[in-house]
Amino acid sequence: MVFKQWPPLNVLRGFEAAARLGSFHQAAQELHLTQSAISQQIRSLEELLGQPLFHRQGRSVTLTDAGQDLLETTQSVLLQLAMGIQRLEQYRKPNQLVLNTSTTLARHWLLPRLGAFHRAHPEVDLWLFTSDEEPDMAEQTIDLALRWELAPQAECRHQLLLADRLLPVAAPSVLALPAAERTTLHGERELDWHHWTLKGGEDLQLQTRGLNFSDPGLLLDAACQGLGIALVSERLSRPARQQGQLLPLSTHRVKGPQWHLLVHQESETMPECRAFCRWLELQFADPAPAENGLPSL
Repeated sequence: MVFKQWPPLNVLRGFEAAARLGSFHQAAQELHLTQSAISQQIRSLEELLGQPLFHRQGRSVTLTDAGQDLLETTQSVLLQLAMGIQRLEQYRKPNQLVLNTSTTLARHWLLPRLGAFHRAHPEVDLWLFTSDEEPDMAEQTIDLALRWELAPQAECRHQLLLADRLLPVAAPSVLALPAAERTTLHGERELDWHHWTLKGGEDLQLQTRGLNFSDPGLLLDAACQGLGIALVSERLSRPARQQGQLLPLSTHRVKGPQWHLLVHQESETMPECRAFCRWLELQFADPAPAENGLPSL
């Protein structure tokens, strides 16, 4: 059966209260209505459904089989609605700042630094929203975005933060193998070995076949796990190189992806946004430290 008209929400609330309490009078008290209003709501619901929902016995009421079935459905729907409305609170938290980035940048660059940012700015309620695709700042509730190769968008300030470089790396266990036994790890776009060759990288005698990764973060993880030789971001791989997990196969570097920041103009005046932008710019303003075990920025 398809209804052309669904019961109003207030009618379902009245039915649920009366069914749960077994009394129109108590339902009226709970909902701050008159008993006649509850009775009218139940009658209209029964007329709409074409069947009785209650057995009337003086001042008490009990559910029919159909009423019991509808009660279970109504309670489930009202509970889901209440939970959904409650979740909306997160969208109007005071001091909230929504940052979009990729999983790769979040895991390998931002996450290790979030503790320092939070200690410096505990008043900022940062919401880290990761996505594979570039966000639409006009359609999504996002204050700023930090990503590789992020194009300008309307109503946003666009800023280049870093021109990254790429280098070939492998774990010490991989480099201990004969060249013919080393697995090659392939990435996409700039992290593909064709990019290394086109930009003047020397011949490393790599095997053509190997393992392929669409996610730059997984490619870096695979190299750290000793799965093979990879072309990786100089900035993202620095901690692993400083710790000796990865060793460079060449002193040469080639052009890598550019790190960009987008800040929506409506968010730019927010104190939380200004604090994060200042902090972020400091991370890229300081010169990169030598690979001597010191923490990198």
